[in-house]
Amino acid sequence: MKIPENLQYTAEHLWIRQHEDGSWLAGITDYAQDLLGDIVYVEAPRPGSTINAGQPCGLVESVKTGSDLHSPLDGTVVAINEALQSTPEQINDHPYEAWIFSFKPAGAASGLLSAAEYQALLG
Repeated sequence: MKIPENLQYTAEHLWIRQHEDGSWLAGITDYAQDLLGDIVYVEAPRPGSTINAGQPCGLVESVKTGSDLHSPLDGTVVAINEALQSTPEQINDHPYEAWIFSFKPAGAASGLLSAAEYQALLG
């Protein structure tokens, strides 16, 4: 299982990384996609919507189950990865490249985990 050092993580198995334009990209971790199995549908939060840290903001469905996406930080959604609407399996193939949504945080990034802290959470 891959846990890239250059990303930050949430206890709800999302990764985030800052984009060069100041927004943040968010997706699900390798661990999460492995647990879910074959992903068949992604419901991303709507661009322009407000997201609140730790609160459900979308959904990822697989052949096994559905799982809520929990917002990593407070902020406003800027864009979604439109390609996932027709090819959600990209998340299984490349979990750290297949971002689900981008957002502008409302304040400082806090409560996030480093790669080592996320690895420790997984055990």
